[in-house]
Amino acid sequence: MTSNDASQSPLYAKLLGETAKIGWSELERFFARGILLHVARDLDLVSVAEAIANDDTTRVAQWLSSGLVVRVQSETAADFAARDPELWAVVVSPWVCVQERS
Repeated sequence: MTSNDASQSPLYAKLLGETAKIGWSELERFFARGILLHVARDLDLVSVAEAIANDDTTRVAQWLSSGLVVRVQSETAADFAARDPELWAVVVSPWVCVQERS
């Protein structure tokens, strides 16, 4: 699926509408539960969420193996807590996908 196709998907539109700017303090509880996924800046956060929601195991596995999508580790959590960067998040139960924007 190309990004043009994705932008026309009802699921993509729904997830885009649910994507919001959020502070680290609001994400800490998801980190503590081990359900917070960090999405690399060069990926489209909503496309990643859509792939997870659609159970697109091939794409998700590629991102995981290349380190473009990772479960948030304690070092990243400490960095986010110290810097409080601009973060965007979208929920794809049970996961919360988070991405730092510059």
